[in-house]
Amino acid sequence: MIFEKDINTLEETQALAMRLAELVEPQYTVTLEGDLGAGKTTFTQSFAKGLGVKRTVNSPTFTIMKQYVGRIPLNHLDVYRLEDSDEDLGWEEIFYGDAVTVVEWAHLIQEDLPEERLAIEIIRIDETKRKFVLKPIGEKYVRLCKELLK
Repeated sequence: MIFEKDINTLEETQALAMRLAELVEPQYTVTLEGDLGAGKTTFTQSFAKGLGVKRTVNSPTFTIMKQYVGRIPLNHLDVYRLEDSDEDLGWEEIFYGDAVTVVEWAHLIQEDLPEERLAIEIIRIDETKRKFVLKPIGEKYVRLCKELLK
């Protein structure tokens, strides 16, 4: 099952991310794919805000992962630099601990991702317009998408 959502403004992207943050629980995993500049980090910043994170959220490109405190702890991973790496960063603790996890460039660690997750592809249409393609993998993520987009 695939869900699509057309977004016309930055504010709509922010609202979608904040609404998703209201619905997630610990051990949820959200993966983000999209070209450079598609809005992955912007989406994550609003998601963090929706979780009540007070710190500035920026892309952890050089550190791989940053953790934030909010209603639920947030693990924010940017695995762009892990391409062709067999590094085990303790995926079990990251994905199955007490946090929700957002992974940018998730296809690079496909084999390490939880079986069930919400995969989001952000397609850049123009400067402000985006198409969000949500692919829930697992029944709880299907329910999440239905609630998110109603």
